[in-house]
Amino acid sequence: MGRPPVTYKRRLAYAWYGVLVVFLSIIFCVFYRQIIMGEKYRNMALSQWTRDTSVAAERGEITDANGVILAQSGTTYKILVWPKIIKKAERARIATELSAILELDYESVLSKVSDAEKSEIVLKRKVEREIVDKILALKLGGGVGTGIDTKRYYPNGELFAQLLGFTTIDNVGQYGLEQKYDKYLAGEDGRAYSETDGRNNALAYGMNDTIAPVDGCDLVLTTNSAIQAFMEKALEEALEINKAKTAQGILMNCKTGEIIAISTQPDFDPNEPPRSDMSTLNSLSRNRIVADAYEPGSTFKILTLSAAVDSGAVNESTSFDCPGFYVVNGETIKCWKHGGHGSGQSLAKAAQNSCNPAFMRMALRMGKETFYDYLYAFGLGSSTGSGMASESSGIVTNEKYVNDNTLARIGFGQSVAVTPIQLATAVSAAVNGGNLLKPYIVKQIISQDGEVVLENSPTVVRRVISEESSQKVRAILESVVSEGSGKNAQIDGFRVGGKTGTAQKYEDGSIADGKLIASFIGFAPADDPTYVCLILVDEPKVGTIFGSTVAAPFVKDVLEETLYYYGHKRETQKNMVQVPSVEGLNTQEAQKVLEEAGFEAVYQGFDAVIAQLPASGEKAVKGSQVLLYTAQTDAETNEDGELVKVPDVMGMTRLEASDTLKEYGLEILIDPIDQAGTAIRQSPEKDTEVKKGSKILVEFSTVN
Repeated sequence: MGRPPVTYKRRLAYAWYGVLVVFLSIIFCVFYRQIIMGEKYRNMALSQWTRDTSVAAERGEITDANGVILAQSGTTYKILVWPKIIKKAERARIATELSAILELDYESVLSKVSDAEKSEIVLKRKVEREIVDKILALKLGGGVGTGIDTKRYYPNGELFAQLLGFTTIDNVGQYGLEQKYDKYLAGEDGRAYSETDGRNNALAYGMNDTIAPVDGCDLVLTTNSAIQAFMEKALEEALEINKAKTAQGILMNCKTGEIIAISTQPDFDPNEPPRSDMSTLNSLSRNRIVADAYEPGSTFKILTLSAAVDSGAVNESTSFDCPGFYVVNGETIKCWKHGGHGSGQSLAKAAQNSCNPAFMRMALRMGKETFYDYLYAFGLGSSTGSGMASESSGIVTNEKYVNDNTLARIGFGQSVAVTPIQLATAVSAAVNGGNLLKPYIVKQIISQDGEVVLENSPTVVRRVISEESSQKVRAILESVVSEGSGKNAQIDGFRVGGKTGTAQKYEDGSIADGKLIASFIGFAPADDPTYVCLILVDEPKVGTIFGSTVAAPFVKDVLEETLYYYGHKRETQKNMVQVPSVEGLNTQEAQKVLEEAGFEAVYQGFDAVIAQLPASGEKAVKGSQVLLYTAQTDAETNEDGELVKVPDVMGMTRLEASDTLKEYGLEILIDPIDQAGTAIRQSPEKDTEVKKGSKILVEFSTVN
């Protein structure tokens, strides 16, 4: 038998090569599909016969110190679609039904239910049960389903709005404590797996597996909801009656550092934050007590006084002269009172008068190095570590850039910026015996199984002044309320100390005309302080702007309610009388009625009284001030007119007084008209800013 021809051998080789190529191709395809693309195809297969759904973790609760729930999560639902399961013929009907019930755009829903590239799409979240029931009743098939979801609720609405903040639609903390402690509150979502048939319905005997979610921890705060309600009510009144930009307040336990109440008005409802207007949202949700630094003005004098007493720069026998100014390196720095406070002021009297030159001299006597040591010891220039979001450090000029002129200004609360919480914390140290305490708002963080994850307790940062110095400061500040500018903070049966403040505001590096911050910081009981309360009224639009009239009455209200709430017993101390009603009277008539009742009237203009503070029927300390509001009191009426300072006409004759007032664009008012002699009283007082053209009431020594 002969050999096969060459052509036959060649064909056989080609055949073997072909078989080899096919074999290798099969091996490559198997390798590619099982090894390289195996994970993808396994997931695709799983998506066809299993359902994988996220199970949301429940966000932890936030409660106050008494267990009142401030933030909680409630069960809601999410509407899911599985586009791969939905038949093309059913897409339009499903999109029509779901868009109508869920109030969604039809085209958007249709696009999602038609997107067969995706195995699962969340159509809408935070859906209530009644909506879910309506959808289930439509029997839209296995391509439409639901999942468990959660929604954040704030049962008390606006209460603690800036403090708590709120969450995004995905339950992620967005502002406030919700954001600051998100890692504790959020928890970890779980998963639910189940085998399904071709219509995505769970198989009766199929595999079902669940990875349980880990619910978030609970936050227990140091705050008290009842006291917070008192605070917010007082701030709302301060905001409204003074037509202010904002009103801010904080109440602390000065013995422990616990923050009991904290608020800024106006506020918002965190259940429905104004997300459509980011500018408004950012403004309303800003916790200004910790985030905003401001020039404190005379409330800062508490720290200057404390440092001067403790350092030995002043003592009870020190006296101060005030001609209305003090000259530092050739620069004349004025006192707030034109003409000054006279000579021989004692330390207590200087505090009662809030005399700027006295506090300039205190700062200069201590010297830059010593004074700055105390300022830093009081915690200025650094965060208090309160545990609240977005806390600022304030502004303290570096010591090496400070000359005597700047040091003198710092002494009475200028050329330095503090946050309200910094000032409240520092004043707490000044009156609690001398210890700077770390303020805190979160008492505990507790896991769902009861484990205490984090716990805060009173922490002494450092001793700032001695117990003896603190006692002296308390006594002086109590005299400010009982005898000085803080009379409107007096509380029947309780000893109160405090300090007023009226501070300038700056815009673009210069003083903003007519824009002030009026404040008062008070503490009680004055002999053994427990509570420190600071209230600031930003840009009050009233003619008579002092911390004593704009802010002190509201601090008084908060402290009184707090003392009563915590069961402090009243002492028989003050001569309290009922404030008469003077609304509807003109200011001259109202002044006479109030003087007969033992009160001092503070007002601007001579129109009818449209409001008064304290209100009629309230009890106030005899000799304290009652602020009268008239149409002219509203500074908004002055925006279109020039403001002038009332000149001093005391001691002038009728003609001299009239001519002097005319030079300032003002008109004299004499009632009764037959007065003569020399001027013995004028209202408004000298240096009060009034609208040009206003009438100034002048009384003379004799009546014809």
